[in-house]
Amino acid sequence: MTQESNARDAEVAEFRAAVLAKLTYSVGKDPEHAFEHDWFEAVALAARDHMVEHWMDHTRRAYRRSQKRVYYLSLEFLIGRLLYDSLSNLGLLDIAREAIAELGVDLERIRLLEPDAALGNGGLGRLAACFMESMSTLGIAAHGYGIRYEHGLFRQALVDGWQQEQTENWLDFGNPWEFERPEVIYPISFGGGVETLTDSNGEQRQVWTPGETVRAVAYDTPVVGWRGSSVNTLRLWRARALEELHLERFNAGDHLGAVAEVARAESISRVLYPADSTEAGQELRLRQEYFFVCASLQDLLRRHLNMHDNLLNLPDAAAIQLNDTHPSIAVAELMRLLVDQHEIPWDKAWEITVGTLAYTNHTLLPEALETWPVALMERMLPRHMQIIYLINAYHIDSLRAQGQHDFDVLRAVSLIEEDNGRRVRMGNLAFLGSHSVNGVSALHSKLMKSTVFAELHKLYPQRINNKTNGITFRRWLFQANPMLTRMLTDRLGEQLLDSPQTLLKNLEPFAEHEDFRQQFAAQRLHSKKALASIIQERVGVTVNPEAMFDVQVKRIHEYKRQLLNLLHTVALYQAIRSEPSGNWAPRVKVFAGKAAASYHQAKLIIKLTNDIARVVNNDPTVRGLLKVVFLPNYNVSLAESIIPAADLSEQISTAGYEASGTSNMKFALNGALTIGTLDGANVEMCEQVGADNMFIFGLTAQQVQARKRADDFGAGAALSASHRLNDVFQAIRGGVFSPDDPSRYSGFMDALVGYDRFLVCADFDAYWDAQQRVDELWNQPDQWWRMAVLNTARMGWFSSDRTIAEYAGEIWNALD
Repeated sequence: MTQESNARDAEVAEFRAAVLAKLTYSVGKDPEHAFEHDWFEAVALAARDHMVEHWMDHTRRAYRRSQKRVYYLSLEFLIGRLLYDSLSNLGLLDIAREAIAELGVDLERIRLLEPDAALGNGGLGRLAACFMESMSTLGIAAHGYGIRYEHGLFRQALVDGWQQEQTENWLDFGNPWEFERPEVIYPISFGGGVETLTDSNGEQRQVWTPGETVRAVAYDTPVVGWRGSSVNTLRLWRARALEELHLERFNAGDHLGAVAEVARAESISRVLYPADSTEAGQELRLRQEYFFVCASLQDLLRRHLNMHDNLLNLPDAAAIQLNDTHPSIAVAELMRLLVDQHEIPWDKAWEITVGTLAYTNHTLLPEALETWPVALMERMLPRHMQIIYLINAYHIDSLRAQGQHDFDVLRAVSLIEEDNGRRVRMGNLAFLGSHSVNGVSALHSKLMKSTVFAELHKLYPQRINNKTNGITFRRWLFQANPMLTRMLTDRLGEQLLDSPQTLLKNLEPFAEHEDFRQQFAAQRLHSKKALASIIQERVGVTVNPEAMFDVQVKRIHEYKRQLLNLLHTVALYQAIRSEPSGNWAPRVKVFAGKAAASYHQAKLIIKLTNDIARVVNNDPTVRGLLKVVFLPNYNVSLAESIIPAADLSEQISTAGYEASGTSNMKFALNGALTIGTLDGANVEMCEQVGADNMFIFGLTAQQVQARKRADDFGAGAALSASHRLNDVFQAIRGGVFSPDDPSRYSGFMDALVGYDRFLVCADFDAYWDAQQRVDELWNQPDQWWRMAVLNTARMGWFSSDRTIAEYAGEIWNALD
């Protein structure tokens, strides 16, 4: 037996002993009576011990070297399951599998017992998770800050095809990855009033006397980088009341009133994205955002003062990145802390604030750039409203002093919107209070300058920059698709695992090797069979793994145009029935995604998807050539099963509306071909992969902008010009897919005729033609798999490691 095998046997034995010790002393179970979840917890705790060793070393090293710290503030962190992620990054995956197999435990089975951490909704939160992992991999000293949602985003169920929101209980069995920090508690205040007092030096100071105060309690999760290179901290805040029980009320018989304050306080960290269609919902959303920003800023200022004498050098020692507009109240809160608590003069405090903060914008939809009613802000955060007024006044005064008197310009750049009720523009606040404002794809960053921040860009032409999003290949290739990963390392060497960004391109020549193309197709079929089993298990639909898997999985929103895909689905269904001898490529249309609880149109699209699926899947005349599936409760774990199985990736948002997209990158990395518009990062994917290896269609962003300027959103002309589209409309509007309620979609379709905001109908014929090209190529397997291999080979640039290196070098100044 070799020395290497002896060392491995020792590692396996050591890990097995650690698991048994955790099972006994932490879980409190005897191996003979342990349930599978007990084994999961024991393995997770054993893995966590290894993470902690690296965590402590990395923290000490960062302090010794006085490394600049990056603080990533995000309302979402969609981290998914962590067992495989942690074991893989630590290099312990095979060791753990072998260790517990000798105990009669299957690692694959127990990993499925881990719930997805319900801390995010879609791309925004998953991007934050990828970025945290990349920061650890690159050795950047970073903290992620967010909210420890007790229930997180809702669990999606389907009841007669309708989305039903159910409570997500991801913490029912605890969270073995986190460490509660009961000693790390900060007061978070709301309401009350502000009075002006004169201090002993004759200076006037503003004193906020809150009407309500809650506590923020820290929970830390270590985030391990590749090869355990370094480990950073994801610190999430839980809301607690100052007093757990009002004993006097309880003893007086008011048992509910005695815990009313507890319920109000803890509602802050109860649920991600409470419905904001009511005033109470809007207030809770604002409370959530301020709660985690206030706690995070207090925490990072405390950490800074532990290492430095004062806060004047904060921009040199710390970088704070605001992930979208949700944390933008940080501008006013940092000013409050600097001016009110640390008594730094206003001008210097503003210099520190702008020098420390940076803002990532994720949307061009004006309604998604948060605004809050002034009355709500004055009631909940009166001191912050004063500060916002002051920032605005000083800014407007400075512009006038520079000769800018154009009323329309001043109104556009103001922090206060006056047109539809007075509201605070949080996007403008984040822009003014940050030294860097970045978009997340080249097209998005360009459009920011001409749309949502047009006037601000003219005033600050150097502030907007681009950082195209990326994904972590460790999660979305190595873990999600181990069979493909083994194929790649067999051809390109094990060093691919450490440098996929640069080495993937070496795969290109293998696209010309017939045996490799066949092997590539075989690993895809393996993943498709696994997904077919999930589809059968979850929705009871039998699908053919040999068919093309045509996939659109993402948040349900009108601009993402799931409706366009559905119109094509109906048109294809009608064409197959009317032309049964046509050379149709068998397809399985897979949809998944959640609609916001109060988003009626999106929920109606889900219902339409399921109505179409019911009709199509049960029609014998289709002969199995088309199946439609909506998989409920889309999350990271389900994505890890869907993405490796996809043949065609639908990225069909209206051009100019998708900031970047990251699912497009995940699909292409795994060899799916993309059908899409020139929107978001699709543009850069087209440059990297080659237009010949994608299916591009539809109006460009410039053409969409021209339609906007002309207010050309009617669908009448498109319907008149396309008999196919007209037939689809008539079928849906006439109740073909809703015989139980024939008028269910009539209003929906009629409204689309009058105002097709996202130009679904305008792009329909071009989309149909592109799908015809997809059919033709599917029937040429050599060419299909050649393109698939080239997609994987050319995706190296879209690594989140590249993105984070750009942030660190160009925004944070945090590279060694």
